[in-house]
Amino acid sequence: MHLLPAERAGFRVIDAERVCQAIASLGDPASIQARAERFAALADPTRLALLTCIHAAGPISVSDLVAATGVHDTTVSQALRYLRAAQIVTAQRDGRVIRYQLADDRIGAILAQ
Repeated sequence: MHLLPAERAGFRVIDAERVCQAIASLGDPASIQARAERFAALADPTRLALLTCIHAAGPISVSDLVAATGVHDTTVSQALRYLRAAQIVTAQRDGRVIRYQLADDRIGAILAQ
């Protein structure tokens, strides 16, 4: 059982067990920040379109993503650079072609909804 932090001791609690479950789900502030950053990456329509394509097609090249989305190749490359830095996608070299795939199955589960 969790105790409310001292600064919230005066808060009205209806169901202490649910409050404990809610507190446990939060984890540490760094965990919440990391999840917020992942969701922010999904908030951009171009990045969301690219991630949707990557999720559906599996490892896919920039050229194929450009063809699938109709987004300019420079924009696709910039978005993929952002997604790689956020560790949402990974890149695999296949000869001269680089293919992108999701780095995290949890993102795939979100995209499937």
